[in-house]
Amino acid sequence: MNTTSDPSLACLPALLGFVRREPSYGYEIYRRLGRPELRAIWRLKQSRLYAMLARLEGAGYLRTTLEPQEGRPPRKVFHLTEAGAAAFQAWLEQPVANPRDMRLEFMLKLYFALEGGGGEGARLVARQRAVCAGWLREQRVVGDGPFARAVIAYRQAHIRAIADWLDELRL
Repeated sequence: MNTTSDPSLACLPALLGFVRREPSYGYEIYRRLGRPELRAIWRLKQSRLYAMLARLEGAGYLRTTLEPQEGRPPRKVFHLTEAGAAAFQAWLEQPVANPRDMRLEFMLKLYFALEGGGGEGARLVARQRAVCAGWLREQRVVGDGPFARAVIAYRQAHIRAIADWLDELRL
């Protein structure tokens, strides 16, 4: 799935997770996103959500049916396609590529991995922990002087904190 550097778009596949167990309509997904545990990491305006769902539908990851409602226009119910299920699973299993992606993208992956059960959360954490070790090995001082050393020290401390947190998770 092709996304840009926009953090919301990087998390576009996460929306597929809301329909992987059962079809859902847009407002139902919006309400789930409003739960405190999800709202703590991802705040998405309703109009943005509907635009993202339309994008997923256009890409063939979701299909819709119309559900009649008495006295109201029919509502769109989103169903996961086979391509959508495959894209979601690939996204879920892939560790995040950068430490800055831990706050939103990794947390969303962890949410769905734990929701899925079956050890999926522990496997995700183990894969991410291995990536963290690689991040630490890749850190190099770029430039001279105290600022360059401060930047690398910050990066290393940040990555070590992530790795320590992953180690403390008991899933």
